[in-house]
Amino acid sequence: MKGEEKELKKVLSKVDVLFLSIGAMLGWGWVVLSGNWITSAGSMGALIAFVIGGLLVTFVGLTYAELASAMPAVGGEHHYVERAMGHKAAFVVSWAITLGYVSVVTFEAVALPTVIDYLIPNYQAGYLWTIGGWDVYLTWVLIGSVGAVLLTALNYFGLKPAAFMQVVLTIAIVGIGLLLIFGSVTNGETKNLQPFFEGGAGGVMAVLIMVPFLFVGFDVIPQVAEEADIPARDIGKILIFSVGCAVIFYLAIAFGVSMALSKEALSVTQLATADAMAAVFGSKIFANILIFGGICGIVTSWNAFIIGGSRVIYAMAISGMLPKWFAHLHPKYKTPSNAVLFLGTLAALAPLLGRPALVWIVDAGGLGIVIAYFLVALSFIILRKKEPNMNRPFKAGKGNAMGWVALVLSLGFIVLYMPGMPAALIWPYEWVMVAGWTAIGAYFFYQMNRGKYNGHIESKDSKLHKAKGSA
Repeated sequence: MKGEEKELKKVLSKVDVLFLSIGAMLGWGWVVLSGNWITSAGSMGALIAFVIGGLLVTFVGLTYAELASAMPAVGGEHHYVERAMGHKAAFVVSWAITLGYVSVVTFEAVALPTVIDYLIPNYQAGYLWTIGGWDVYLTWVLIGSVGAVLLTALNYFGLKPAAFMQVVLTIAIVGIGLLLIFGSVTNGETKNLQPFFEGGAGGVMAVLIMVPFLFVGFDVIPQVAEEADIPARDIGKILIFSVGCAVIFYLAIAFGVSMALSKEALSVTQLATADAMAAVFGSKIFANILIFGGICGIVTSWNAFIIGGSRVIYAMAISGMLPKWFAHLHPKYKTPSNAVLFLGTLAALAPLLGRPALVWIVDAGGLGIVIAYFLVALSFIILRKKEPNMNRPFKAGKGNAMGWVALVLSLGFIVLYMPGMPAALIWPYEWVMVAGWTAIGAYFFYQMNRGKYNGHIESKDSKLHKAKGSA
């Protein structure tokens, strides 16, 4: 298997990388969760939550931008943390971010049949069981599972076709989102913005806890940096620009829905963003147009995280952290095909948990994401001190300020998930998900320390780092 890692092809252009990131961040959440944001925190409370969350993502994004440009190797966080803190810490960050990626991939598999619920009410047949007070039907499960099979196949057969689809569908999402904003500004009512705040600080935190999940996506860029045929400095620039685009988009959607729907309408809506579109244009047709945008979002987010998740799993395997099976690179298509199949299988099984799993997956995956953000910010600070002369094509400021702000904000978000906080993870469902993932990771960590997975391919960045250390 020696040299197999080098077979990853540089096939992504600047446009591909930009839309991969933006499409990843603009998934289905802006359609299905907007009502929750506003009813939980109020119109202004929701906007404040997204401003605070946007600051977190921007500062963390700046640390990512510097490190991704300095170490454009498959696996992203995996390499930054390994270079700063060693092999064991690299396992922790990789496993944590993989939880975030798995959460998005499985979330979208549950979100897809949720869309069909809106378009074709009462189509379910073949009752299976009840979970969290929600009845799971065979037809509902099949829609999500078939979608998983199709997206898995697309990624199995090559990165470039998946990237092209990402560009086309992301343009559609942005266009439909702009249509909603135009309609809300033109035909919405400012009185609908009342109440400005709901639930005080607890309401804002209830929205904040969703932010890491909604914005996860810019970190897909580091995962595919080795497959991007662009200058290293541009990797950092594109990453930060994509974060800014996503922050503006989410703020605009929250404001647009607040203008379009009253408090009473929000209390009974199933898909607030779609109903807002129908309200401002006075036609159900426009609601269906927005739902099409939501379906595009499901596909772009799903696609991006199969790409990103498979690359970080592949990077862990070639570094001797996971079984050799995950390190397989398809001889013809040059994709980490086994890692892609693994994620596709999880997505195909996710709909069996039913619709309540949407919220559970968002929160549990969000914790893994902010843990990874914390460790990347810490690595940024360590490497600034440990390797001040490291080549950094994109530099996030002169000092360590960006890293410290990202570190503190990430720690603050981690605290939000803890017991006793207004936005704590739900017991038992969400904590069981986190505990189960941790237990599986502990098993692989133990096996890694025993040398069970030794003899894999070394990553490009590890080789460069070792060569530098021995020079």
